[in-house]
Amino acid sequence: MVLRFKEIKKGHVNIYSCGPTVYNFAHIGNFRANIFADLIRRYIKYKGYKLTHVMNITDVDDKTIRDSKKENLSLKEFTEKYTKYFFDDLKTLNIEKVEVYPRATDHIKEMVKLVKKLLEKGYAYKADDAIYYDIKKFKDYGKLSHLNISGLKAGARVCQDEYDKEHVNDFALWKFWDKEDGDVFWETELGKGRPGWHIECSAMSMKYLGDTFDIHTGGVDLIFPHHENEIAQSEASTGKPFVNYWLHNEHLLVDNKKMSKSLGNFYTLRDLLKKGYSPRSIRYVLIATHYRQKLNFTFESLKAAENSIKRLDEFMVKLKDIKSEKNNKEIYVLIEKAKSDFEDAMDDDLNVSIALSVMFDFMKKTNTFIMNEQISKKNAEKAIALMHDFDSVFGILKKEELKEEISKEIKQLIEKRQKARKNNNYELADKIRDQLKEKGIILKDTKDGVRLEKVSTSK
Repeated sequence: MVLRFKEIKKGHVNIYSCGPTVYNFAHIGNFRANIFADLIRRYIKYKGYKLTHVMNITDVDDKTIRDSKKENLSLKEFTEKYTKYFFDDLKTLNIEKVEVYPRATDHIKEMVKLVKKLLEKGYAYKADDAIYYDIKKFKDYGKLSHLNISGLKAGARVCQDEYDKEHVNDFALWKFWDKEDGDVFWETELGKGRPGWHIECSAMSMKYLGDTFDIHTGGVDLIFPHHENEIAQSEASTGKPFVNYWLHNEHLLVDNKKMSKSLGNFYTLRDLLKKGYSPRSIRYVLIATHYRQKLNFTFESLKAAENSIKRLDEFMVKLKDIKSEKNNKEIYVLIEKAKSDFEDAMDDDLNVSIALSVMFDFMKKTNTFIMNEQISKKNAEKAIALMHDFDSVFGILKKEELKEEISKEIKQLIEKRQKARKNNNYELADKIRDQLKEKGIILKDTKDGVRLEKVSTSK
């Protein structure tokens, strides 16, 4: 079924994505959600929309307080460290920066205002340890996760940020200070304390995107209770629909098992980089399965992705090396069909698996023209432009070649290597190639001479 999308404000799309709780390195399951959100924003831009994309940073909750105390750091020092690691990892995976990254600790005023409003409207109540949301007061509670709350015990509630996903409870909006919180608290009209986890996203999303916005993303594990609670808080406070389109990506498995440290199959991005896998192949694996399907991550799939990336690189080099002036009109027909098929696939509920197959089919057919010398430089430029159009969504092609000035030392080494090759001194030529690689330059020998490229780094 083709996705029928209608934005609230013509030509502009507002998106909110649940971001990280910054208490440790993000794992590859987290990055599946981040890359899915990146795919959505890239395709929205491809379609010509302007957008405002917000991703929160949860820098105060039970886990951040607990682990900052373990490391004997202030909450701010601790969360800043892991926030930086998170942004470094986003850059490594070629995930675009969103427009706003609000931190929870910078939005306490907005959260207090929202909790006060819920108290005034009768949706919240005060207990000894916290201010809670009374889910029985919100008649639509459970509409996102299709929960039946008729059997809820009166007064059942939970104060912790770690929630039992099997049970429905009133949840904490504002937690009163206790000794476990140490020096983490705010003096407010609600009392001395700190926000609950769920209230953060409602307050920040509505501040930057309005009472009702277009798209909210996140993993399926957030549907209940987090997103269910966001809806309850937000719609009770405004009386308006909260989100028009909820898009949730399925779980990531490792070798068909749930990822966990106890099974030894728990991986951060940095773990995979240390094993020698490239960021592009990791991104490829995380993007290639339709978001509504569980993604089974294996090292075999990573190796297959490395091969796919290599084929794409070789194809782009072949296109750039074409010098012929003999035009082939069939290429233009092929390009138009590929572009149309790609858009049909992405419009069909973001079917990236089919969209990728369209790109590789185009590459295969174009390679046949190249092999038979039936493609001109002009044809090749059009094909390159199409591949860049595809990659504006996929984000997996190699960055542009090295163009900056090369130092005198590098030039001398290149000339020395060329002379060694000419004299059949391949041992010296290989040695110089390795020297250049250590200096951040990689050489590619082509029929039109030596091509210089940056060494792709994982760090």
